[in-house]
Amino acid sequence: MAKPASKQARYRIERDSMGELQVPVSALWGAQTQRALDNFHLSGRPMPPAFVQALALVKASAAVVNAHLGLLDRARADAIVEAATAIAGGAHAEQFPVDRYQTGSGTSSNMNANEVIAHVAATASGLPIHPNDHVNLGQSSNDVIPTALRVMAVAGARNELLPALRHLRKAIGKRGKALGGVVKTGRTHLMDAMPLTFEQELGAWSAQL
Repeated sequence: MAKPASKQARYRIERDSMGELQVPVSALWGAQTQRALDNFHLSGRPMPPAFVQALALVKASAAVVNAHLGLLDRARADAIVEAATAIAGGAHAEQFPVDRYQTGSGTSSNMNANEVIAHVAATASGLPIHPNDHVNLGQSSNDVIPTALRVMAVAGARNELLPALRHLRKAIGKRGKALGGVVKTGRTHLMDAMPLTFEQELGAWSAQL
């Protein structure tokens, strides 16, 4: 049998202002994400993919704006946009393991995104790209997280909620027509009322939708 990999082979050392710590060699995140994993292993439920994808879109947009303002050079901005856009499309989903019960402002998720995007962008471009100085340039968790939540809500409404409501309305309308000849007792003020057809009642539901 093969010997298990040594601890040194399974981990690398990451450093930040708080010191050194070990990060799995396969991880694209850095020190701050690892600290969040060590400190907030509460539920085992990471942030939902829709949130991560929305957060990546915010990071891509910030890079575009920072380049336009001359705060970020074009090559780094393009690399960040490319990496963030790929994550927004579902790439590297396993690199966002931070528990949803974390710091109050979502700093851990913000830094998770900064570190993964920086790593992917730097690897692809060959440029040194820093999670704070470049990916998070001009931002804070209190900017990024509320914005990402709103982007996620809009995307969820457009891609999931509204299509589901349209389907429901269509299905109710179809069923109402099939029951057009079936009469039932109406209800109003918690009492029996004038009879009506199932098509009339279901048609009211459809109209409300």
